[in-house]
Amino acid sequence: MLNQAEGIVIRTTDYGETNKIITLFTREYGKIGLMARGAKKPRSKLAGAAQPLTYGHYLFTKGKGLGNLYQADPENPFKFIKSDIYKMAYASYIVDLVDKMAAQDARNPYLFELVLEILRDIDEGIHPQVLSFIFEVKILPLLGIDPELDRCARCGDERGPFQFSVSAGGFLCSRCASGDERAISIAPATAKLLRLFKHLDVRRIGRINLKEQTIHEIKKVLDAYYDAYSGLHLKTKAFIEQLETMKPEP
Repeated sequence: MLNQAEGIVIRTTDYGETNKIITLFTREYGKIGLMARGAKKPRSKLAGAAQPLTYGHYLFTKGKGLGNLYQADPENPFKFIKSDIYKMAYASYIVDLVDKMAAQDARNPYLFELVLEILRDIDEGIHPQVLSFIFEVKILPLLGIDPELDRCARCGDERGPFQFSVSAGGFLCSRCASGDERAISIAPATAKLLRLFKHLDVRRIGRINLKEQTIHEIKKVLDAYYDAYSGLHLKTKAFIEQLETMKPEP
């Protein structure tokens, strides 16, 4: 039986001289593995659609193991992402997160729409690092480690100012943070943005301009939280860290 789905290629593996195994994240079926026979041949009808970071419509069969890809219509190859090493690095990190967190054959339309919108925004020139922050914040509930970003995690105070506590799992007001030596100091603007990222509709993201200090604080919070609770240590993340150290000073 042939199945049809919207999908994003999140990983590829060469198989033999002419074939590829692609990991496709779909709206209808979740994450699936497909054999794309002949996809390494330059004239193959599947060549373009079997490239990493390609969104399109795919026709395939599913089985207990790998399915078989028969036809594909690539709709968006995200060519501007692929022409820029920084955009490519952040986009690769985002689909790597999806690959690690998404269970095989488990539908998650929300996650599919989220990653598709984020990739579109990166392709359109919106700040890739900030978009990766938004994505990281939004998938925390899906990972089962949702931090408290609306009020103090201990006393419930909603007024602030706040610090961020990894051990407490979210914001702490000044009074509650006084006993937490490892609480991360953040500016009110940083706290506001972390809360905004949690509730933001990604379909309405506009141009983003943040101060370097704000970016530094958000990164410090998210890196510490992910290191403590996610169990994810990705090569794509390490590559981003290398790129950022090589970036020229503004």
